[in-house]
Amino acid sequence: MSVELVEVVRSGFRECVHRGSVVVLDPFGTPTVELGEVHVPIFPRSTNKPMQALTLLRNGFDPVDDDELAIATASHFGEPDHVALVRRLLDRYGFTPADLACPPDLPFEEHARAAALTGSGRSPLYMNCSGKHAAMLATCAINDWPTTGYLDLDHPLQQAVLATVADVTGEPETDLGIDGCGLPIVPVSLVNLARAFAGFTTAEPGTAPRRIADAVRANPRVISGTSGPDLLAMSATPGLFCKIGADGVHAGALPDGRAFAYKIEDGHDRARMPLTLAILRELGVEWTDEHTALAATAVLGGDARVGVVRAIPGVF
Repeated sequence: MSVELVEVVRSGFRECVHRGSVVVLDPFGTPTVELGEVHVPIFPRSTNKPMQALTLLRNGFDPVDDDELAIATASHFGEPDHVALVRRLLDRYGFTPADLACPPDLPFEEHARAAALTGSGRSPLYMNCSGKHAAMLATCAINDWPTTGYLDLDHPLQQAVLATVADVTGEPETDLGIDGCGLPIVPVSLVNLARAFAGFTTAEPGTAPRRIADAVRANPRVISGTSGPDLLAMSATPGLFCKIGADGVHAGALPDGRAFAYKIEDGHDRARMPLTLAILRELGVEWTDEHTALAATAVLGGDARVGVVRAIPGVF
């Protein structure tokens, strides 16, 4: 069963509780914390993007710089710099936004969204997975694979993704789902997800997994956006490699292989930062005022702070 992880306290009253499951690993991949159902597969959602990006590198994708590798791993906010990187990939391989099979969307970031609402409207370019889709199209072109139907499970690219996820996670074969962008998604247990992330940070420099970890750590804004959880967590914690997923999933690892993965049962975003910061403290990161500021989110009553969203004291 899941356990209570994060609480919302208003005016001294515990108003809400977010339950979930968490695993924390030591540098040898051994769990030091197991709360809830960490051995039961979940849909990792966008935490699977590093594994998808690894598939692309293994199959000839050749980004010109770390920015392009980061956007291929991103859940970006649709800001102008994000869209420019997606367009750059599409242009280099002769594609247009119409070739993207991800659904049209509006930017997540409020200023970019407002500009889109008064301008071009919804576009697949703005969808948070468009960088990954552009890189997938590029990989199809490199391998002379069909560029139509690249979302299909029987497409060579998606078969390669399945093989990579099995290789990196060691997860047994199980029924697949469909992610929000339309791609197949492989269920993975939290413990195997955390071990997969540790494998990226402990890989030898220059190898494909390490290239992804390094590109993400060097470009946390590219893989997220203004005030994004991954940007905030990585900016505060040198060496941290992490990636959020929709509906309350987050995974990450430090350079020595200490790692974590969690799933918030109700998928609420407000539980993310307090829980992630509590996990970083449990992992023993060097604590700063920046961490303290991120570890608790204010609950407002009018314009006044009347409470807090925080990891439940003593949860670890």
